Amino acid sequence: MEPNDYDIDETDLELPTEPMRLNMGPSHPAMHGTIRMILELDGESVEKVDVQMGYLHRGFEKMCERGTWAQVFPYTDRLNYVSPILNNVGYALAVEKLCGITVPERCQWYRVILGELSRAADHLTCNAAMAMELGAFTPFLWMMKAREHIWDLLEEETGARLTHSFFRIGGAAKPPTENLKRRATEICEAVERVCRESEKLLLTNRIFLDRMQGIGKISAAEAIQFGWTGPALRSTGVAYDVRKAHPYLTYDRVEFEVPVGHDGDNYDRFMVRWAELYQSMRIVRQCVEQMPDDGPVNVDAPELILPDKQDVYRTIEGTIQHFKLVMEGPKVPKGEVYSYTEGGNGELGFYIVSDGTGTPYRVRVRPPCVFTLQGFPRMIRGHMIADIVPTFGSVNMIGGECDR
Repeated sequence: MEPNDYDIDETDLELPTEPMRLNMGPSHPAMHGTIRMILELDGESVEKVDVQMGYLHRGFEKMCERGTWAQVFPYTDRLNYVSPILNNVGYALAVEKLCGITVPERCQWYRVILGELSRAADHLTCNAAMAMELGAFTPFLWMMKAREHIWDLLEEETGARLTHSFFRIGGAAKPPTENLKRRATEICEAVERVCRESEKLLLTNRIFLDRMQGIGKISAAEAIQFGWTGPALRSTGVAYDVRKAHPYLTYDRVEFEVPVGHDGDNYDRFMVRWAELYQSMRIVRQCVEQMPDDGPVNVDAPELILPDKQDVYRTIEGTIQHFKLVMEGPKVPKGEVYSYTEGGNGELGFYIVSDGTGTPYRVRVRPPCVFTLQGFPRMIRGHMIADIVPTFGSVNMIGGECDR
């Protein structure tokens, strides 16, 4: 028999294949929340991913329609439970816009101080988790320690460590403590010290750079099409920040820069949040210098603000006012508004509708996480399974915002 009779074309040895389907989540330790991904894999490469939200069943928007305007605040805490103060402020500004009121100057500075510290806690949490998921456990512990310092101060000011429910329609639950300015300055120094120490371990580490640079890239045009805002959009080179573009509270009276990236990859998203940590500390220092040491933190509006507790105990007028505000809620003028602020992950908007009663007719929230998350399939396509975790961490998906 001739030797050529045994020659076999290599294509004859290839078996027909199809992508392997793999279920990831919603109960998975690396998913940053209750979310499900259905992956289609070619070996270790991701060909397609179907991201499915809805496993948290939060129901924020409908719950808001069952209580008073003031009773919405505990729900806003749970939208983004890493920086709840920013959610408190965003909702309060929306209702105040509909009521046509502006809180006193001291309260405005107070809101910015606590809000920027909350933003720093949010960025520390996101970047710490990204570092840990790549094996950098020591910087994770350092950043968590810095976050604990921030939470210590927030607990001193609000009485709660995580879900504060502190700011109110027309002001705040109570004035700043005597130690606020000193403690805020100390925390700024502590956070910056942690950032400098962590930089030495991370930003020159070859494993960290190889796993971050060039992974999860997205262009500025694509990010805008998806509706991205916040650090994720700024990582693509678009310098859009609500605090600069549409200043609110006292942001027009402080100096700060808007950090931007170039490539829109995991590394740029990490570095934009890293740079914003320094900018938030810069803002806090300016607020500490400019905030008045005395003055009211609530507007003079008995129809909106709860009376002093001693008046409730000692006067019939205070008792009646307290009863009506708690049981019926403050009467917000009929109408509708959209108000937006810069949350930890981007533009946090509240569209509220009032029918003139003490209960919201409609509360619609624009959560930045939903828009960032819908770009994830585009970001991970063509990368490896191992790249899913750091890329998903760079998106900083918060389940409470998505499953509202």
